[in-house]
Amino acid sequence: MSKTKITVNNNGSLKIDGDFEVVDREGGVYNLQGREIVSFCRCGRSNNKPFCDGSHNGHFEHEAKAFDLPPKKTV
Repeated sequence: MSKTKITVNNNGSLKIDGDFEVVDREGGVYNLQGREIVSFCRCGRSNNKPFCDGSHNGHFEHEAKAFDLPPKKTV
């Protein structure tokens, strides 16, 4: 089983690659028709949400550069 990889694309989607399942908030499973790679919309413009349809082209800017989050809060 491969480790799931999420790639934050510049000016675009989140690409998910690996072993994963996509469900809605009630637990309903999206039928991915055998896909092992999907892209999720980050810009809100897709007509196929939550999946990316390329509508972001020319309308969404974000340079994806990795960084460290602050330490996890503990109670």
